[in-house]
Formats: sequence, structure tokens, C-alpha cells
Amino acid sequence: MSSPRARLVADTAIALLADRGMRGLTHRAVDEAAGLPPGSASNLARTRAALLELALARLTELEEGRFTGVDAPPGLSRGALAARLAGVLRLQLTAGRAHTLARYELALEATRRPELRAVYDAAGRRFRDAARALMAAAGSPDPAAHAHGLVALAEGLMFDAIAGAGPEPSPERLRAAVAAYLAGVLPPEGPHR
Repeated sequence: MSSPRARLVADTAIALLADRGMRGLTHRAVDEAAGLPPGSASNLARTRAALLELALARLTELEEGRFTGVDAPPGLSRGALAARLAGVLRLQLTAGRAHTLARYELALEATRRPELRAVYDAAGRRFRDAARALMAAAGSPDPAAHAHGLVALAEGLMFDAIAGAGPEPSPERLRAAVAAYLAGVLPPEGPHR
């Protein structure tokens, strides 16, 4: 983010999206919730589309921070990789729950706003590219397809936990789900792992 004020407006917009949904996000609501003078949010993001894009840019920045350090260095066991990935998912469902909710709100809105769709898709590519690199480093014979599957698994687990009828998965259940996926797509582990 370019400035502390931009971060404050974006963080407040994210919190409002998580708490009140898309209808609860207005420039006025951001000003009030952030304790800013009236008109501050609209001075920074003139239109609703600009406010949504600002929130999405900040959300991408925050979520990328959670994935930093999730890689598959040589010698990392499949179990350790599953535990790392499950830890990130758990974080998205606990400390990052509001961010995950806000992202789902933005994803749905992007289906109706082509300008937001372009920004949302560009942000999503960054995560998919990282997943592709992770799967390649883990020895996947088809990193693009397996990254797509890994992202779909992660999104399904998170969506079910947040918006589904199921209970929030335990860390063990998350690890087991990721481990089962990895076991299904990666070659057998050799003695070097």
C-alpha cells in the first residue's frame, strides 16, 4: 500500500466486507469505522469500484504474507509439506478468517463487475503461480494441473468451514486432507526424503 491512510481505508473496507457484506461497504461507513473525517475514503478511492480494488489489493498483500516461506526445499518430506500447507489453511480460518470472508465477498462481486474481475484474476494468478512452483519443487509430474487441484482443495476446505454446513476442520483434519491430496498426485517418496 502506498500510504498509511490507504492501508487504513483498505483495512477498514476489508473489515466491513467481512462484518457487513458487500451492502455494508460504503465510503461513509469506511470513514465512520476508521474514525476519519467525512469524505476521506472517497478522496482516496473516488468510486465504489476504486474502493473495492483498493480493498482487494490490500487483501492480496496480506494473504501473500501468510504464504511466505511455504515452499518445498529439497529433502522436505511430504508430511512436512502437508503440515506447512495445513498451517496456512488453519491460519486463514482463524486469525485470517475475516480476510477470507472479505475475499469471498469480493469474489462474488467480481462475477458482476468486469473491472474487478480483471483485478481479482490477476491477484489469483499470483497465488496459482506460487502453487505451481511449489508443486514442481515437490516433484509433481504435472505442476500446473496439480497446483490447480491443490488450490481447489484449499478453497473447498476453507469455503466449507466458513460458509458450509460442516464444522471448522481441526489442524489434524486439514493436514490429513492435504497429505491425501499430495499422496495422490506426487510420485512415491524415495529413501532420500
